[in-house]
Amino acid sequence: METGGGLGSGVDDLSASPAAVVSRWTFVFSQRYQHILDKCTPYVLRRWIAFCVIALLYAVRVYFVQGFYIVSYGLGIYILNLLIAFLSPQVDPEIQSLTEGPTLPTRGSDEFRPFVRRLPEFKFWYSLTKAFCIAFVMTFFSAFDVPVFWPILLFYWFVLFTLTMRRQIQHMIRFKYVPFSFGKRRYDGKKTTADDGATFSGIND
Repeated sequence: METGGGLGSGVDDLSASPAAVVSRWTFVFSQRYQHILDKCTPYVLRRWIAFCVIALLYAVRVYFVQGFYIVSYGLGIYILNLLIAFLSPQVDPEIQSLTEGPTLPTRGSDEFRPFVRRLPEFKFWYSLTKAFCIAFVMTFFSAFDVPVFWPILLFYWFVLFTLTMRRQIQHMIRFKYVPFSFGKRRYDGKKTTADDGATFSGIND
């Protein structure tokens, strides 16, 4: 019976259309690829070290080729968009204050609310890494090597970066939020348990 089942499965594979076979293999590959991404999620430092290596390889490649400046400019604009999404809250406080009232704590006695990014750290890293890999591959095709005067592109990018970051910092100051967790108060379950024990002890006394 088991042999017949195996033969039947093989016959199904042979009789399947090429599109179905490609779709099946694509699904299997996507599952394994997602599994690899899930396994590397906790290793934040190693992921960013790998990204720095890839970015350095791209920079060395562009330096020695002396070209593909339009690709680098497009990559810089994409990085700027990712950075703004990484520094922005998931819900714009300006819109939320108009619909639901103020939600961010403004006093020390207010309830602590963690900062939720519009673009999480892992997606930020993954998008950056993928963008640099694609840009690196593009440097091997002369069709993308458009002749441009690169100092103008570099100057325009710095102006755009300065104006965008200035607006983002003003937004942070206006709504009093910090997109990083350094120095923020964290609650520990052990501390809560100890406090509860002290409370019960006081009641028993």
